[in-house]
Amino acid sequence: MLVTGGASGLGRAIVDRFVAEGAVVTILDRSADRLGEVAAKHGDAVRVVAGDVTSQRDNLAAVAAAVDAGGGLDVFIGNAGLWDFGRRLLDMSMTELENGYRELFDVNVKGYLIGARAAAEALIERRGAMIFSLSNAAFYPRGGGALYTASKHAGVGLVRQLAYELAPEVRVNAVAPGAMSTDLRGPDALGLQDRSITDVLPNEDAMKRFSALDLAPRPEAYVGTYVLLAARSESATVTGTVFDISAVGTPKR
Repeated sequence: MLVTGGASGLGRAIVDRFVAEGAVVTILDRSADRLGEVAAKHGDAVRVVAGDVTSQRDNLAAVAAAVDAGGGLDVFIGNAGLWDFGRRLLDMSMTELENGYRELFDVNVKGYLIGARAAAEALIERRGAMIFSLSNAAFYPRGGGALYTASKHAGVGLVRQLAYELAPEVRVNAVAPGAMSTDLRGPDALGLQDRSITDVLPNEDAMKRFSALDLAPRPEAYVGTYVLLAARSESATVTGTVFDISAVGTPKR
């Protein structure tokens, strides 16, 4: 299997869980240091490719590494992303809006498209699965600003269209988690490259107020749905679906 953005945050939790399930996982991520940490922990259970999810060459290299490691490709998980830190439309200049759009959509949408194209033939051969990380922002406002929310809605369309195009050989679905403490960062174009989502999340008690289940989830809490969607026997009839697992609720007083 192949996971993009798998060296930290939700992607790292996904990798850890699939390795625990017995999978051999290839990771495409731009952080060579973090890739080294994952490789040191998991040894032969992982292959790492340092690269950019917006690069055709790097995606093809990652798919080739995954096929070599596993004798084929059963699962592609598009997970790498950028957040806009809730930046409002009127708080961006025209230049920031244009450049921020290009950078964020290149990662959140183009990166998924290129990754899907690179992986498609190998997945068809194995009747595999594509799974994309979206967000509660794919359903609701306030999960981000205009750029991030638009990119995640684009992801919903991508899932539905690819599920149609790649059926019946490949199942295509997505997982939409809620807020969690990770190192998710923002676009350079908006001056957000050095900020982490953890820097702006409310404390744990405040986060629980926005959860119907009184939870302040960590990345590990979200990964079970990825395992379900990757398992052919457990999700044989599921395609074109976005699973909202954000537990969003009405704030409690």
